[in-house]
Amino acid sequence: MLPLPPIDLKDVQQKLATHFRPWQRSFQFWVRAVDIYTGYKAFQLRVSLVKDAKKQEEMWERQHEFAAEKIYAMCSDLGGFFLKVAQIVGKPDLAPAAWVKRLVTLCDHAPATPFDAVQLMLEMELGRSVGEVFERFDVDPLGSASIAQVHRARLRGDKTDVVVKVQHPGVQDLMMTDIHNVQAFALYMQKTDIKFDLYSVTKEMEKQIGYEFDFVREADAMEKIRHFLYENNKRSPVLVPRLIRDMVTRRVLVMEYIDGTPILNLGDEIAKRGINPGGKIAAAAKQKILQSLTLAYGQMILKTGFFHADPHPGNILICKGSEVALLDYGQVKDLPNELRLGYANLVLAIADGDPIRASESYRELGIETLSKCENEQHEMLKLAQTMFDTKLPPGVTMLQPFSDESSIKKIAVQGFPEELFSVLRTVHLLRGLSVGLGINYSCAEQWRPIAEEALFRAGRLKGRPIKARGRRRGLSRLFRRD
Repeated sequence: MLPLPPIDLKDVQQKLATHFRPWQRSFQFWVRAVDIYTGYKAFQLRVSLVKDAKKQEEMWERQHEFAAEKIYAMCSDLGGFFLKVAQIVGKPDLAPAAWVKRLVTLCDHAPATPFDAVQLMLEMELGRSVGEVFERFDVDPLGSASIAQVHRARLRGDKTDVVVKVQHPGVQDLMMTDIHNVQAFALYMQKTDIKFDLYSVTKEMEKQIGYEFDFVREADAMEKIRHFLYENNKRSPVLVPRLIRDMVTRRVLVMEYIDGTPILNLGDEIAKRGINPGGKIAAAAKQKILQSLTLAYGQMILKTGFFHADPHPGNILICKGSEVALLDYGQVKDLPNELRLGYANLVLAIADGDPIRASESYRELGIETLSKCENEQHEMLKLAQTMFDTKLPPGVTMLQPFSDESSIKKIAVQGFPEELFSVLRTVHLLRGLSVGLGINYSCAEQWRPIAEEALFRAGRLKGRPIKARGRRRGLSRLFRRD
């Protein structure tokens, strides 16, 4: 009888851990999500017994603080997709102040993949050793996010530095597990508590994040957006990295290195240079930064429909002269013409405060609503302003889907086109940036001339739009510091 081959216990343990890891993550998510949800439902019963409004408000603040700690712990411990969820939810206009205060510190950081694994990935993808390709390669990454990490390096025979983006091994399966769990939770929430088509939103997130695992697609998107912005402006409103085309594979992407300060560190950088953060110089720099970003997004969304769909702070660098660099083109969106033009019509409705046009635009965009109030058109405009403009309507400080006075309660959103979620998310990320910079402005007002031009070119607007209103020299009146 032949002897049995030796069993490698470490190998068996590794395979079992890999096999059961998605189940373990699912269990951890549901235990924590149910705990947070039932905590709020029990609290709603308790607070309904209290008649004093001030005491109710204090109770809500304590409950939000308590829940914020649990949400932070869940997103931090599980990482991956939940870090992206935290980026979306942790906005001043979307969540309670206690959530925002806690989640704002939770950026999309992930443990770095060891250099041995990075080196193996590079050699598999590029077909050559690291030493053959690079004159210098920094072992410690510049940063590590949920899908990939980036290293600074220099190619052989070159005098400028590049950034090498390398995908984490095995991350795609885990992230898809996370998304499917969130989809199931969203489906339950929209049937019970929040009258909004959350499931369609999560389906669009699944599609967009799935694209992020294909770096060839990201490289093509980066080149396309760079060409559009540089060709359609005397000076592009934002910097886009130049691609090293012969060094792109599905899991490795090499591009030019852009030197700059992350926008989250802008306050520290201003103070370091001895500039008064509340003074005119700092205010002018912040205004220029926001103008540049908003103009770039207006052109991308309304002129072509092809746009960078992830302008969170981690993807924005501030360079010399307050120039803005826009990084990471893993999430892009290509809006069909009918949605692009429908959104242009909605932009005009919001900019002009036109409730009839807003209602027409919602129907044109395929946003299905059910009215639960008398003043339907007024609430429809208010909902449009809250969802699709950086400047909230008067009296609204944040989206409050559980409040009886919220527009989402009065105008239930029963059907929301998946493809519009990227526009919605982009507007809310721009709003979050404007709050962080202390500038209150309406992107709809700034985008009005671009929307007019788009509709005019499509034969849907009479009279030539006035282009000058959309240029930088005419934008300052649209911005107001708080």
